[in-house]
Amino acid sequence: MSKLSNKKVAILLTDGFEEIEFTEPKKALEEAGAEVSVIAPDSGKVKAWAKTNWGNEYDVTLPLDQAKPADYDALMLPGGVMNPDKLRMNSLAVQFARDFIDKGKPIAAICHAPQLLIETGTMKGRKLTSYPSLKTDLTNAGANWVDEAVVIDRGLVTSRNPGDLEVFNKNMVEEFSEGKHS
Repeated sequence: MSKLSNKKVAILLTDGFEEIEFTEPKKALEEAGAEVSVIAPDSGKVKAWAKTNWGNEYDVTLPLDQAKPADYDALMLPGGVMNPDKLRMNSLAVQFARDFIDKGKPIAAICHAPQLLIETGTMKGRKLTSYPSLKTDLTNAGANWVDEAVVIDRGLVTSRNPGDLEVFNKNMVEEFSEGKHS
């Protein structure tokens, strides 16, 4: 039996997500047996950012206004500069992420993705990492920011950048297999 069989994972993103921070975690989740849904503000397709230019387009499984956090066991948030900046301005996206936090469901966020988590108002006292440019924002939100490849705090898995993907994916799968955290 796979580590994540019978687990449903939501990946929340919008145009401008960092391609490899979506494709590699999605692949790791699926290889571990998870059923993965790609959720975005709009139905149809979302467009990736691939380092320095637009990347591929990917199918959206479900538009955000139809997605229910109760239907998922865990949440994965890819980074990219544009993606979380757009999502943090979307009240449905903020509430979607907040519901996972409120229920103690595991979340994995890489690179710039913690920007969305800041908007939930729940980062006070949490230990996490991110792309270095978010250090001040996260500190101002009450988080304990550290410069480490991966940080795990009560089901919240964070990493700094695509260079951390291997350790990020390993720890994401482990935390998601553990389920809810108090």
